[in-house]
Amino acid sequence: MDSQTAVAPHSPHDASTTGRLKPDSLGVLGILFFVLSAQAPLTGIAGAVPIAVAIGNGAGAPAAYLAAGVMVLLFSIGFVAMGRHVVDAGAFYTYIGKGLGRSAGSGSAAVALFAYCAIQAAMYGLYGATVGGLVAYYTDVHLAWWVWTLLTMAVVQVLGAAGIEMGARLLAVFVLAEFSILIVFALVTFFKGGGPEGLGFGESFSPHAALQGAPGVALMFAVASMFGFEATAIYGEEAREPRRTVPRATYLSVAVVTGFFAFTSWMLVSAHGASAATAQAGKALESGDATSWVFAPITALFGSWAGDVLPVLLATSLFAGILAFHNSANRYLFSLGREGLLPHRLTRLNRRHSPWAAGTVQTGIAAALVVPFALLGKDPVLTLFSWFSGVAVLAMMLLYFLTSLSVVVFFRRSRADTRLWNTLVAPVLGALGIAGAIWLIIENFTTLIGGDRATAVWLQLTVPAVLVLGLCAARLTRSRHAATG
Repeated sequence: MDSQTAVAPHSPHDASTTGRLKPDSLGVLGILFFVLSAQAPLTGIAGAVPIAVAIGNGAGAPAAYLAAGVMVLLFSIGFVAMGRHVVDAGAFYTYIGKGLGRSAGSGSAAVALFAYCAIQAAMYGLYGATVGGLVAYYTDVHLAWWVWTLLTMAVVQVLGAAGIEMGARLLAVFVLAEFSILIVFALVTFFKGGGPEGLGFGESFSPHAALQGAPGVALMFAVASMFGFEATAIYGEEAREPRRTVPRATYLSVAVVTGFFAFTSWMLVSAHGASAATAQAGKALESGDATSWVFAPITALFGSWAGDVLPVLLATSLFAGILAFHNSANRYLFSLGREGLLPHRLTRLNRRHSPWAAGTVQTGIAAALVVPFALLGKDPVLTLFSWFSGVAVLAMMLLYFLTSLSVVVFFRRSRADTRLWNTLVAPVLGALGIAGAIWLIIENFTTLIGGDRATAVWLQLTVPAVLVLGLCAARLTRSRHAATG
């Protein structure tokens, strides 16, 4: 790192003795594929859009995705500005620590790790159920969902240890496959002039359409679909020319994700017809298979083969997301070990400069989160997937908010960057938008998790509880270090 512009991590150990993640491993496109994998495009479209349409603002759901993208873009302006001065695999907690103090940073580290592990565990639940259903359909082999989940954990562990380049190549294949079929469907529908009622631009993007029904619910699911774009900064240490690569990858990720979700959801509404889309999405939800609202028009356009391919792509979409979050979480563990907040053993790298020790611990955490649901015989979709995805989104939005505040404080104090738009106006606007999104998530949390009120309250309380635990653990660690000299 350039010592004139980068802030070295606060660590009791010199990075040169603990090793660093492999530099110059990823370019803009490599990082973009990790971000899109975390987004799990097909999972986000097939899982969230039908719900946003059915119980949100109906045909105006695409406008909610556009609004969420604008909010994330405002946040990313300050996020990128901070990234030019702090390059570390810890990303969020390092940024927050620089602006709001090491205690706040340490507490946020626990929240970030919790968020990534929770969303990965959630995806394991849906993945196990999806793969189990596919195998049973095609081979008549019936195994419990958790068998496929545990087998996949082993595969993810091996791929994570194989090196960041291997993961990027594999994810590129999966992401291109699911992204291609959705974007081709959307483009063909667009150039055909839309569905039975035309393109229906006004029915999806006019102010009246955007604000009809329950726009807050739609915005909540749209924000949830943006989860994972911040991984651009996590890979800064492994990027080629991080001060150029990370900003480009971040802005490109936000633009691609926003455009993709807004455009594809618009074309799906158009394919059903704006006046009928809400009722048909509601029927799909009542049938217990929300994906049918998405898969049906695609199959109608491309033929029956698409109906066979889409469930397989849903499984690979989930696998790609699981691998992406594994890589994000193990880099957090690695960075926390390097800074002395967790055992130093987590900084061990293998010959490929991959954090294999942190990866092993991350896989252990995933197993610890998933196995209780298997032992208790819980439905992996209605409990594991729904509960953990909801709490992960809430945790991540808290990190976005704290990061925005940190950006403002850091640049007001350091004057390292005096651009008002980048370091004050955009971060403040982003923070206000994120605060509103947090309120919407809390207000509609029972809907988000698909559970009851009591379960929703307990899950929401886990986020501040983890934050407090992180603060306490950090203070104990610093006290121990001070006592030992």
